[in-house]
Amino acid sequence: MLRKKLLRVSRAGGGYHPQFARREHRPLAARVIGTFQGHVGESQGDLEDALADLERESDDFKLVRGLAALLDRETTFETDAAVDPERARRAAFEAAEDVGVATESEREAALAQAGERLGSSPSAVAEALYADLEERQLLTAVDPPWNPDGLLTQYNLSLAQTALFDATEVRVRSSDPKTLVSAIKRLRLMYEIRKPPVAPGDAASEREVVVTGPTHLFRSTRRYGTRFARLLRTIADAETWHLEATIDDRGTERTLALSSDDPVTVPNADPVTDVSFDSGVEADFAARFERLDLDWDLVREPEPLETGTRVMIPDFSFEYAHAAFRVYFEIMGFWTPEYVEKKLSQLEEVEDVELVVAVDESLGVGEEIAARDHRAIPYTGTVRVKDVVDVLREYEDDLVAASAADLPGELIPEEDAVELEALAARHGVGVDALADVAFPEHDRVGQTLVRPDVLESLENRIEPGIDLSAVESTLEEYGLSDSSAVLSRLGYRVEWEGLGGGTVREQ
Repeated sequence: MLRKKLLRVSRAGGGYHPQFARREHRPLAARVIGTFQGHVGESQGDLEDALADLERESDDFKLVRGLAALLDRETTFETDAAVDPERARRAAFEAAEDVGVATESEREAALAQAGERLGSSPSAVAEALYADLEERQLLTAVDPPWNPDGLLTQYNLSLAQTALFDATEVRVRSSDPKTLVSAIKRLRLMYEIRKPPVAPGDAASEREVVVTGPTHLFRSTRRYGTRFARLLRTIADAETWHLEATIDDRGTERTLALSSDDPVTVPNADPVTDVSFDSGVEADFAARFERLDLDWDLVREPEPLETGTRVMIPDFSFEYAHAAFRVYFEIMGFWTPEYVEKKLSQLEEVEDVELVVAVDESLGVGEEIAARDHRAIPYTGTVRVKDVVDVLREYEDDLVAASAADLPGELIPEEDAVELEALAARHGVGVDALADVAFPEHDRVGQTLVRPDVLESLENRIEPGIDLSAVESTLEEYGLSDSSAVLSRLGYRVEWEGLGGGTVREQ
């Protein structure tokens, strides 16, 4: 980003058009880099004089200053003095009070006295008095991460970011809307997603994300400069994108339009993409739910849902492990009346999906949510995981029943031994769906199906007094892992010997 006074925009036609650097400005960028590099070891004042000369030679002094401002962040200035300037000033001023400086000779006497106190020469004290002033500091290193082309690229991005300083609303279409929304949430900006009509051949996305500041619901706001600027890095990192921003230009409303056709790209891209949670309630729920061993996978920020001409992105979805079935989950916390009304409107128009809403009891809208054919789970403070799991269990029961109804009355697996879980996954059902299925060529041994001849073979190979480790090796040959269930079926038990192992005995 650049300072506001370095912004270069055109207001032709009532618009707000950043004046980007182009290919023809490459020689100027090279000269600015060269000016910095050529002044290593010289004072900052000398560098500024050289840049001022370059500004006078250029057609646009603001462009020179903008390029120089970016390079200035990549330079190192140091104070070059044999004596610490603050100590030198203190000693010199104290000596001046003693001597009473009014003439040049008295000044030299005061410096000599100060030098004696500091163990240094009068000339070293004199040179150190103001050595820490900006214009006298020495340029010791220049380490720009860009060549001339890279500097122009960085300048154009910074210019576009600066142009967003006075934006009150930003409207974006992107080929990567999910990453965009994740960045918006992390930056704590308010947003909604609309689905405007799209002309044939229009790139980017049908969905338009409308972004405002975090307090837009309460009052008219205008400055979210750094947040909008950071968001632009994520926007510009997409393959195709289009941005329109409403700019408050000293009381005049103007429109800023940018797209992937403009020279705005992200060098060394570091977009804001990490998924974060909107609230501690969401983070707390996700952490507790993911510790459970369920047949449901929790997905943060799933695909958007249609809500008339707009879309909404629920907080979560639950993906069933054994079928293509999804339950969306929204946590509706306390917010403003406008927020509640908008959310209820979205829920009323959402497409035909399974949606569960955890609603803060203080809102008092549980019945209204239920009237919109969605499940409402009231909560206070935190969302009870058990309440959500109970709802998922109801869905799961229906899914198991439907899966069982689609299964044949009997199954004959090809393997001599196969775990029920693996067989269920093969048929896209849960293990419970196999409860009423017959397996005419296999016996159920614990959670494994085993052919009778395998059990007979094992019976001949296992005898009392054999080590458990030897039995487990034998079972592995047949693809069996549940030694306890197999031994019990054959009439054996394990006599444990401490924690190191055991011996097989008859029951």
